[in-house]
Amino acid sequence: MHAPLTDREDRSKAATGNKLLAAFESALAFVNQMIVVLAAVALIAACAILSYSVLSRALFHAANYWQDEAAVFLLVGATFMTSAYVQGQRGHIGIEAFVGLLSPVANRIRLWLVDLASLLFCAFFTWKSWTLAHEAWTDGQVSNSMWSPPLAIPYGLMACGMTLLCVQIALQLVIPFSAAARR
Repeated sequence: MHAPLTDREDRSKAATGNKLLAAFESALAFVNQMIVVLAAVALIAACAILSYSVLSRALFHAANYWQDEAAVFLLVGATFMTSAYVQGQRGHIGIEAFVGLLSPVANRIRLWLVDLASLLFCAFFTWKSWTLAHEAWTDGQVSNSMWSPPLAIPYGLMACGMTLLCVQIALQLVIPFSAAARR
């Protein structure tokens, strides 16, 4: 139903005009790829933990002290840490209604303005995430369960993932000004 969108074309090196920017883009892409692999392992681990939880509860009437929380921590980490990868692929939800109606120049401007607004929102979210992680770390906050894992773990993963997302968006904002093709 949809034709390929011009703002989502596959470009292996969008910042080839600037060697420093291209190196940074490659390094960020490598880090994002490694995080995706680790997130896949985390998702498999969460599935295994939840399956064990269900089976141990059903078969042995064992209590579930840590399983649900461990799975949630893994899912939070996988979700936030992979957000920069998804942004790098332009995989986040976007409104495509105007893409076909606007000229290529207007679409580039629209995309840049959306990235700028996204960066401003994500920068605020990142700042708040780091303050939450810092408070949880310094205050020794733990969850309210019997297992009581430190809350600095999910808050730290959220803060790191949002930081990577901000870096990815900032890179996408800078690339058009480096005389390179828009990603």
